[in-house]
Amino acid sequence: MKQQTDRRPASATWALIITSIAGFMAALDNLVVTTALPSIRKDLGGALSDLEWTVNAYTLTFAVLLMFGASLGDRFGRRRLFVIGITIFTGASAAAAMAPGIKELIAFRAVQGVGAAIMMPLTLTLLTAAVPAERRGMAYGIWGAVNGLAIASGPLIGGGLTEHISWQWIFWLNVPLGVALIPLARLRLNESTAPGARLDPRGTALISIGLFGIVYALVNATDKGWTSTQVLGGLIGGAVFVAAFIRHGATAQNPILPMRLFRSRGFSAINAASMLMFTGMFGSIFLLSQFLQNVVGYAPTEAGLRMLPWTGAPMIVAPIAGFLSDRIGGRPVVAAGLALQAIGLGWFATILSPDVSYAAQLPALIISGVGMALFVAPATSLVMGSVRGSEQGVASGANNAVREVGGALGIAVLGSIFAAQGGYGSGAAFVDGLTPALWVGAGILVAAVGAALLIPRRVAGATGGPVAGSGEGRVLDLERAS
Repeated sequence: MKQQTDRRPASATWALIITSIAGFMAALDNLVVTTALPSIRKDLGGALSDLEWTVNAYTLTFAVLLMFGASLGDRFGRRRLFVIGITIFTGASAAAAMAPGIKELIAFRAVQGVGAAIMMPLTLTLLTAAVPAERRGMAYGIWGAVNGLAIASGPLIGGGLTEHISWQWIFWLNVPLGVALIPLARLRLNESTAPGARLDPRGTALISIGLFGIVYALVNATDKGWTSTQVLGGLIGGAVFVAAFIRHGATAQNPILPMRLFRSRGFSAINAASMLMFTGMFGSIFLLSQFLQNVVGYAPTEAGLRMLPWTGAPMIVAPIAGFLSDRIGGRPVVAAGLALQAIGLGWFATILSPDVSYAAQLPALIISGVGMALFVAPATSLVMGSVRGSEQGVASGANNAVREVGGALGIAVLGSIFAAQGGYGSGAAFVDGLTPALWVGAGILVAAVGAALLIPRRVAGATGGPVAGSGEGRVLDLERAS
């Protein structure tokens, strides 16, 4: 599909700066809230379900609208939608900082997710258009490193701002960055579209309603009961809408996610492994970051620093994982990473107590971090290599959506187990809830190992640049170096 672009020259350097900062903002808000949750709960009140929604409202809207946001850019102009996405994200960040209560904060976090879903997938499209083909590898590497830094530093930045200023500044931080990016994007980026690109509002509505119903039910199961009308209605209704989305993807002419992609065993297996991996990982970080503050007694900054062996490991280990993947194939590296992540969670569950020392926690943090790093980089190549070149864009967008959905489900599932077995009443009660939740998280990651072993022994590497046409807005993994 031929693209239409304006002829005004775009600076590759400016494009790299603008898109990297935008990607940093969106990636940072996945985990920046985790170390601020105890302070948010203290100031605004709310139950465990409210804290879960403070995170999930962002990840869920981000996930279900990710591919739709890219389609909007293809259809109506990528630079234009990129600016709109930044504007929504920045405005919602300011509103979240001024939220008078927990319900309002959750609502503004959802709007943040909408803005991120529009701007994030367009960052690589705009970067690709501005950078010559022979320099794109380096540009993608820098973009990915910046996004990886956001994931790694999220808990630390959130903890530092919360402790030394206030938790509201984890949202105020986005405002000056967004305000600066809006005019820069208009002046320094080229406009482009994909003529003939079509939207899929029906598919987007089906998956959005379906996933919301399922997550709503999981988050509220402990308070309302598994047999309550709200919970059963959410589970059954959500499942019906998800099933309708699957049928739509199999029969519609231009669905947002073509089900034919899942005929590839490699694509199905790596996406199943990705969802299970992020389910176990996000849910565990959500609870462990609160454990470090509420039970062990670390200040927010200290908690963020102590999480770095886990969240920061990909910055060091990911290049090694990529090298190993090239030498022996992605399947064994991914499976080993998932196994290490499961071992790390099991280690945590074994040694947890209200007075556990950091020295006892450190091996589990390192093992979990190495495991996460071994998974993420090879998983990208496996996704891109499991489909035809013309389908790499939508395949990448689907994998990113699966990861975000897995994160939302992980917080809901592990949070529900925590609430059913323990609570915030005392350190002992917190450990009583956290321990079985971590064991379930470890079990989920063992299941992910099984999914990874279903990947064919040799999957072709992803070659070439971004795919032209409507897929280009979704090209490459949006968390390549996270």
